[in-house]
Amino acid sequence: MSYYETNKQDNGKATCCGGDIVKGNQHTEQSLPVAIIGGGPVGLAAAAHLSLRGESFVIFEAGAAVGSNILKWGHVRLFSPWQYNVDKAARKLLESNGWKAPDDAGLPTGQQLVETYLAPLAEIPEIKNHIWYHSNVKAISRKGLSKIKTSGRDELPFSVYVEIDGKPKQFEARAIIDATGTWDHPNPSLSDGVWTESEKSNAAHFFYGIPDILGSHKQRYVGKHVLVVGGGHSALNTLLELQDLKIEEPRTHITWVMRKQSVTEAYGGQDNDSLPARGDLGTRIQKMVDEGLVDVVTPFHISNFELENGQINVIGAGKADKIVGVDEIISNTGSRPDFAFLRELRINIDAAIESVAELAPLIDPNEHSCGTVRPHGEKELRQPEKNLYIVGVKSYGRAPTFLLATGYEQVRSVVAGLTGDWEDASSVELDLPETGVCSLQATSACCEETPKIGCSN
Repeated sequence: MSYYETNKQDNGKATCCGGDIVKGNQHTEQSLPVAIIGGGPVGLAAAAHLSLRGESFVIFEAGAAVGSNILKWGHVRLFSPWQYNVDKAARKLLESNGWKAPDDAGLPTGQQLVETYLAPLAEIPEIKNHIWYHSNVKAISRKGLSKIKTSGRDELPFSVYVEIDGKPKQFEARAIIDATGTWDHPNPSLSDGVWTESEKSNAAHFFYGIPDILGSHKQRYVGKHVLVVGGGHSALNTLLELQDLKIEEPRTHITWVMRKQSVTEAYGGQDNDSLPARGDLGTRIQKMVDEGLVDVVTPFHISNFELENGQINVIGAGKADKIVGVDEIISNTGSRPDFAFLRELRINIDAAIESVAELAPLIDPNEHSCGTVRPHGEKELRQPEKNLYIVGVKSYGRAPTFLLATGYEQVRSVVAGLTGDWEDASSVELDLPETGVCSLQATSACCEETPKIGCSN
């Protein structure tokens, strides 16, 4: 059964988000839907913008519900308030359906973000009937053409190969918005960035992400020697929960390893951060370090893991060459994008950052620490494959900093472009909170060209 057959109306037409689609399989390219891959905040924002413009779309979400990846860290409180977490088009749709917005200044947890915002958005009529759950996109190509064929490919629809509830299905789409994120593809703990047998064979001792240390995962860590790897906001959240656990059970031993030259580099802007909750993370971590509640080993470059008497010895170089007797390792080393299902499409990805190529100079951590990229939209996100866009956190590749507000502005611009509203597509504005920290010299393009936006670590 095709997507269109599941949405037939009594008048003999298949209706999708305000646009009539020709019944059956005889569709013009323009009548085909935009395929949105991923039912997270940015994917749903794209759907909201398409809906308000009367455009047809279909959403493929791998999980059982929208925001399924967010629920994996649902216990974590965001440092950005609601005002930055709700897309404008989504808000308009929700409020027209009786939704009461939360306090703009409130700080939601991941679970609250899903339950208060994403789940209601997915239930409104303009969105609900166009989401496929348990749908894994396996491949996308141009209809009838492989990647190497050039002639006429821009005029052909996309063929989207999807596995839904374990069964293969094929769809056609006029455009692709890839908002799959990176959460399901964590980086390894090894400093080389390579998955080795020493890490994979000891997987039972590793957790990738932010465990619910004071809740469902408590018994895994209480009274144990826990090693946290990483120096970003995820690691800070993990360490603060471990601190609370240690206060409750003093036998809990916390070791923190990073590749940074000094632990102070992880503290961020603190009181100078425009987002108080983000700045407070660094302030609380500094207090934790100063009070000796965590053993800090930095710089430390992990090269191997050894299992000895049921515990892990972590081999590396830097401030130490070995950390012994570790029970559990929490890896907060970031994540990487998955491009496997885009293999038959022509994409332009930065060789180092694995971001959309045009964004790489703005977010490359080798060059600067500015994570709040200058305003960008459809033009910068274009791929060599016409009408293919990679958006949201995936557009940043392996770069560590991203705010939802950036993704919302990306899809607003992309959808404008897809509907031919080039004036709106090119009018891109971002008003992001400053972090109060930047490692660049005063002449750096990041800080010099975008003083309104600011920089982040």
